[in-house]
Amino acid sequence: MDKFFTSESVTEGHPDKLCDLISDAVLDAVLEKDPAGRVACECAATRGMVLVTGEISTDNYVDIAGIARKTIEEAGYNSPAAGFDGRTCAVLTAIDEQSPDIALGVTGSMEVKNGSDDSFDLLGAGDQGMVFGYACNETEELMPMPIMLAHELAYTLTKARKSGKLPFLLPDGKTQVTVRYGADGKPNGIDTVVISAQHMQGYEHSYVQEAIYEEVFRKVVNPNNLGDRANWRRPHSLDDIKVLINPTGRFTIGGPTADAGLTGRKIIVDTYGGYARHGGGAFSGKDPTKVDRSAAYMARYIAKNLVFARFAEKCEVQIAYAIGVAQPVSVRVDTFGTGALDDDKIADIVNQLFDMRPSAIIAKLDLRRPIYKNTAAYGHFGNVARLNNRPWEQTDRYRALRDMIPRG
Repeated sequence: MDKFFTSESVTEGHPDKLCDLISDAVLDAVLEKDPAGRVACECAATRGMVLVTGEISTDNYVDIAGIARKTIEEAGYNSPAAGFDGRTCAVLTAIDEQSPDIALGVTGSMEVKNGSDDSFDLLGAGDQGMVFGYACNETEELMPMPIMLAHELAYTLTKARKSGKLPFLLPDGKTQVTVRYGADGKPNGIDTVVISAQHMQGYEHSYVQEAIYEEVFRKVVNPNNLGDRANWRRPHSLDDIKVLINPTGRFTIGGPTADAGLTGRKIIVDTYGGYARHGGGAFSGKDPTKVDRSAAYMARYIAKNLVFARFAEKCEVQIAYAIGVAQPVSVRVDTFGTGALDDDKIADIVNQLFDMRPSAIIAKLDLRRPIYKNTAAYGHFGNVARLNNRPWEQTDRYRALRDMIPRG
C-alpha cells in the first residue's frame, strides 16, 4: 500500500525567513571583521518595523541597522508595492554582550580545567543539547525527495521574480510537495504540489496560475528531469499530479505586513522537511561555537558520508553535548535496518573517524567565515542554489569509511 509524505519550503521574502536572513547577515558582518566573534542574533519583523536583538561580543563596529535594511531590500522589499520597504521601515536594535557565565564554559572547557593541553579541548560546547543529521539515497543530494522538490520550487519561484520572467511576483511565497512512497519505502511519484506566491494587484487569478505553472512548476517537476534526479520511476503524465497554485484565489498582501516574522521559526524547512528528527535549536544568527548549528552541520556531514560510502541507504546521526564540555556526551547512529553493519558498530567507527569536539568541527568545516547568509534560505542541506561554501555537504570521508568495513 502506498504511503505519503509532505514537506514545505518558503522563499526569502517569507517573514520568518527574512528574519533568518537578517540574523545571518549580521553574523557574517561580525565574522568578516572578527572570526572569533560571538554572535547570537535574533530578529523580529512586523508591519513597518524590524527589531534586531540578542548577544554579540566583538571589538569591531558593525552597522546592524544598515545590514538589516540592505538585506530587506535584497529580498525584494524595496518599494511600497511590496507592502514593506527596507528603505523606510523602522529598524530597532537591542544588543548586549554574551553572558560571562556562558563565556566561562565556552572559552575554557571542562577538559582544559582538568589539565588537558589538547588545542581542540580549548573550546567547550556553547550550550547543552542534541542535534541530528540525516541522509538518504532518494536523491543525488542524498536528501529526502519531498523537501528537495519543495526547495527547488521555492528557489525557482524566486529566480522567476528576480530575473523578470514573472514581473508581477512579490517576495513572499511558500511551496509544498507530497511524495508517494511504495511498499518498499522508496518514492515512486508525486501526488500533490502547492505553490503560494505573493503577487501585485490587478492580475487575474487564472493568469497568475498559468504563468507560475509554466515558469516554476514545469521547470522543476517534469517527466524529463525527475528520473535523473531520483531513483524512482518517471510519472506517466503531469496530469497524475494535483497542482494547487494560490488556492485562496488571491495573495497580494504578504511579508511582515501580513504576518509577523521571527528568527528560527522555520527549523523544519531549514533541515529535512520533517522527514528526520530535529534537535532543540535553530541555526540562523548563531556563530559556530553554538553546537545547535555547527554540530548539526557535522551530523549531516557524517550521515551523508555514511550513505555515500554505502554503509546504509538512509542514516540518522544524533550528537549530544553538555555546556562547557568539549567531548560529546553521546553519539547515536540509526540506519533504520538498512545498515551494512549493526548500528552500534557504525557508531564506533564514527567515533574513531570523526572528531566531534566544537573546535575540531569548526576547523574541519572551516566555519569561522562569513558564509551563513547564503545558508538561510532554501535549506541548510542539499544546496539547491549550487553554492560552493557548504563543506558539510562534502563526501570526502567515504573512502576512509569503506576501509573500515570488515572484509570476508
